[in-house]
Parts: sequence; C-alpha cells; structure tokens
Amino acid sequence: MALKHKKEENFSEWYTEVIQKAELAEHSAVSGCIVIRPRAYAIWETVQREVDLQFKKMGIKNAYFPLLIPEKLLKKEAEHFEGFTPEVAWVTHTGSSKLPERLAIRPTSEVIMYPSYKKWIRSWRDLPLRINQWNNVLRWEFKHATPLLRSREFLWNEGHCVYSNAKDVLKDRDKVLDIYIDVLEKYMALPGVLGRKTDKEKFAGAVATYTIEHLLPDGKAIQGPDYHDDGQSFSKAFDITFLDKKEKKQYVYQSTFAITTRELGVMVATHSDNKGVIIPPRVAQTQVVIVPIYTNKEKSKVLAVAKKLASKLDKSHLDDRDDYSPGWKFNDWELKGVPLRIEIGPRDIAKKQVVLVRRDTGAKKFVSMSTVKNEVRKLLDAIHNNLLNKAKQFLRDHTHVASTMKEFKEFAKKGGLIQTGWCGSVDCEEKLKDEFGTKATNMPYEHGKVGKCMCGKAGKFVVNWAKSY
Repeated sequence: MALKHKKEENFSEWYTEVIQKAELAEHSAVSGCIVIRPRAYAIWETVQREVDLQFKKMGIKNAYFPLLIPEKLLKKEAEHFEGFTPEVAWVTHTGSSKLPERLAIRPTSEVIMYPSYKKWIRSWRDLPLRINQWNNVLRWEFKHATPLLRSREFLWNEGHCVYSNAKDVLKDRDKVLDIYIDVLEKYMALPGVLGRKTDKEKFAGAVATYTIEHLLPDGKAIQGPDYHDDGQSFSKAFDITFLDKKEKKQYVYQSTFAITTRELGVMVATHSDNKGVIIPPRVAQTQVVIVPIYTNKEKSKVLAVAKKLASKLDKSHLDDRDDYSPGWKFNDWELKGVPLRIEIGPRDIAKKQVVLVRRDTGAKKFVSMSTVKNEVRKLLDAIHNNLLNKAKQFLRDHTHVASTMKEFKEFAKKGGLIQTGWCGSVDCEEKLKDEFGTKATNMPYEHGKVGKCMCGKAGKFVVNWAKSY
C-alpha cells in the first residue's frame, strides 16, 4: 500500500501513483481519457453543487445543448475554428455509412448554442440571457495525459451569457470570479492568483480573458477557472442582434466562463503528502472514519459503542472489517485522505473518551465522549484552515520578484511564479518563453510596484511568468 515515490523527489510519478492508489482516478482504454472514481466524483459533485447554487442566485439558468456540432457551424467563426482545429475529434460514420457532413465532438459549445440564441433574442427585453450547462468536452490536443490535471475529456461548467452592453459583461465577470474563488477557498482550501491574460494567451476571439492561476508543488503553474469577455465577436459571426429601446438594431455582447475537474487534481497535488491523499473536510465524502480496537473477548462491547458514536456523526464511516488489523486500517484511510480518524478501544470506553487523529498533521487528541461531536466539528474546521493557510504560504514563498534578466534566469531554474514589469511587447513575451520555457500566466490584480521590463524598457504592466502545464 505504501507509496513508492516521494512528492519532493519525483512529483510526476508520485502524483500519478497517489491518484490511483487513493482510488480517485485511473487510466481508461481510451488514450488520454480517465475514469473518475466515486471518491473523486463526490468531490466534483460538491464543487458543482456549490457553484450551481451561487450561479442560480445570479439568475443563471441551466440548459443542455448537443454533443455533436456540424462542420458548417464551426466554419462560421473562422477565428474560433482556427483556435480549436488541432483539438477537434470528428464523427464521420454511422455504422458502415459515411455521414454527408462531418460532426465534431464539442471542444466547447459556442457554435452549437449561438444559433439558438439568435432565435431566442429579439429585443432588449430578452436581455440579459444567462445560460449555463454542466457537461463534458473533448479536446484531442496532446500525447501525454496527466490524470485530472490534463486529459482529453473533462467535465466543466460552460457559462454563456448575453448582454445589451459591455458594462454588464464586466459586472458579471466580478460576480462569477468571486464565486469561483469562494468555492475554491471555502471548500477545496485552494488559493489562486486572479488576473488578466495577455493578448497572446487569451481565449481565441475574446476581448479579454481573466483567470485564477494555481501554483503546484513542482513549481509549475496551471490555469484554474476563467472568464472571457467575448465582446461582439461571436454575435457578429452568428448575427445575434436585438432591438434596443430606440428600436435600433444592435449586436449583443457576450461572456463565457468555466471551472473544470482539473481542480480535483490541483487539490490533490497541493495538499497531499507521502502517506497519500489529503482531502479537505468540506469536500470529503467521508469526513471521519472510526476504527475500533479490540480482542475477540471485547469485540461486541467496543463495536456497540463505536456504532452508537457513528450514528451521531455526519459523514462518518465505521471500519469494522475483521480481516484487517487496526494498523493496516490506519494506513489505508491515511492513503485515501479521510480528514479525521477516531480510535476507540476498551481502555477508552473505560475512561469515557476517544482518540482523535488529524490527517493533515497527525496530531492526536483525547476527547471526552460527551464532547466528541463538538470537537469533531472544530477539528474539521481547523484542518480546512490549516490546509488553506499552508497553500497560501507556499504561493507567497514561491512568488519571486525579478528586476534583472540574471534574477529571472535564477528563478526560472528554481520554479515558481516570477513577477516582473512588462512593456507589453509580444516579442519580449515570446523571448522569455523561448529562452526559459516560461509563459505569461496572467497579469495579477494584486501586485507590487511596476518595475522595468526584462528588455530594459519601462514596464506598463506587472506579469507573472512560470513554466506551466
């Protein structure tokens, strides 16, 4: 059961091993596509539920659009189509019969949704239109998959909203990104860096792209949830118009946004250790595991007390398997990441106490049976806060400010985020990527003084650079 690889020595192998041994995900018979097992899917259900609840408070409604997209629709928006051409998988046959037109398996849904929007929207009274769908997409874009972090098929929310003006796009931008940040921090104990993408890195066809970027323990960055201000590019391509209050025809403004199952991988990579996964309590399918300790003579008495205890605790599991020792069970549940373990044996019953063991720190605490429920609740909150604070500290400690090319080179070797001034030149952006393998993650909202660009010119923006997934 023990992990063969160490997180600090071989992050990539450790990550793949811990994901599989903790029964979160595994490779499938289809290259680049994974099986998300119940333990991991339960986490996604929590994320989905909490995001969805807050979306609905914003007035966003759920719908569903087809998986298959006719080729002629993709061609309607040349810039968008060009951006996804390498990623599209095509359906060409039904049985032995060739289809008259190729059908794309959606890499994203703009082109299948917007013909409907064109029909639904007539006047300013129909706006804003806020639609979201929870679905899967397929992007056949790479050779080597990393479970949850980078797979050809993944799950996400796909928000597509329509407005009469550009200001409302930006108002909803802040609301949506706040929802993502809230769920990431409150449930997954994940911090991130909020900012705007450079024009080179933004979504194809967008006016601007805003992202929450994560930093993984190997020093590489990975993009989290995003929000795209799509302006009028899609509305002009699909002729989505409305009559304003003066009966004048106008093109609509649009936005798109998403959070994906990638966050499950980020969560595992960020919090887990060499014993296995560490799952933050608020997304854990099982928050507390109770391990009874007994001999055959004491079995019935200890189990009776343990069952009574389990009935009082939410999201608890009593491990009463007889074919494994208590020590084996401890290791098993540590590997699977259950936040809190309760040990109870004859001596504990005699003293009317139990032993609480934290998964994040391993700290033990003796607690009176009369106060167990309250103590469990407090410890679960403490575990969540500890995981979040540790992750925030890691992000702070591995964000480096570079003012010279020499410093940039040194930080690029170490890994982490490298924050610099930037003159806004794409040439400078491409040079840093070509020379050091670092790309612009985003231009963070929160930053220090705007320094000089690495080319020596005055900086107009602050950019975080990093090697990335």
